Amino acid sequence: MHCVSSKHAVMMVSFCQGALLLSLAAAMAVYADIKVDCGPDFVELMWTEGRPQADTSLLRLGSCFPTSFSAGEAYFYVDLTDCNFRILVTGDVLLYSNDLTYIASEDSYNLAFTHPVVCAYERPKDWYSSQQIYDPVFKTYGLGDLQFTLGLMNDDFSGPAESTSFPLGSIIPIMASVVQKSHQPLLLLLEECVAATTPELHPESTMYPIISNKGCLLESVSSQSKFEPRQKSSEMRLSLQTFKFAMGEEVFIHCKLLAWDPNGLDSTKKACHFVKGHGWELLDNLAQSNLCDCCESKCKSRRQRSVASEKHGMVQKAVIGPFTITDVNS
Repeated sequence: MHCVSSKHAVMMVSFCQGALLLSLAAAMAVYADIKVDCGPDFVELMWTEGRPQADTSLLRLGSCFPTSFSAGEAYFYVDLTDCNFRILVTGDVLLYSNDLTYIASEDSYNLAFTHPVVCAYERPKDWYSSQQIYDPVFKTYGLGDLQFTLGLMNDDFSGPAESTSFPLGSIIPIMASVVQKSHQPLLLLLEECVAATTPELHPESTMYPIISNKGCLLESVSSQSKFEPRQKSSEMRLSLQTFKFAMGEEVFIHCKLLAWDPNGLDSTKKACHFVKGHGWELLDNLAQSNLCDCCESKCKSRRQRSVASEKHGMVQKAVIGPFTITDVNS
């Protein structure tokens, strides 16, 4: 039995077999209908397509193809252990999340889209993850009709970090994302990030700059830190090599997340990292790497209007942690 249906880009929330289901329709899927059943260890999803000439065989739930499909429908019946579901722990709730995506063909009039699907279950008191997931690694923030997330991830970015202790010199995978409920496609950027020893920044806080100067990854100059290639425009992946800072103490990373028009990049709306032998490179378009030239000085915009002046605002401050950096030689 299907437990929820969403149409016309509205959010639907309901209880289903002891699970809380959250399903958010993508803006370009306003003529489709989705029914999802969160079972105890499976997810059943039916997508009914209303767009002309849409090919339902091009739908994917995570890494899984449709179990069956027809001219106007795609049906998925998958285990929660398949399809690269991500599992998060927030208090007494287990969140299993994935993305329903439509891969548009080159000659199609139908646009590609991503539709988040999340099943939330009450966490059994005797439940322990084999991945040893820790609460401090993933945070979600709502801003208007945008939802930002910032998290510490495992090595291949497929789920939350398995530990909150990182040896000096190791890589900390960090992922930021924004869910767009009704916006046109947005590009997510990390405008600035600093490490600190406090969950809130104060003038007396001990800080270590990671990203500054409007999107310049400073740590990439002297370490193996880098931005990873994008999987989608609304997501950023950062491989951050640990550095000598507050060794053995609690560390928090404070970031400013920016959602922006993908076609509006300039010297203050960018993601730049330093590549040995090449210099500063723009993550999203190597041909425009000249936007990164100011990373060695002061990045300023010629435009008068800033993102902060937008009607709904597209800047969100986020914090993850605490975690610790340990010295393996001590």
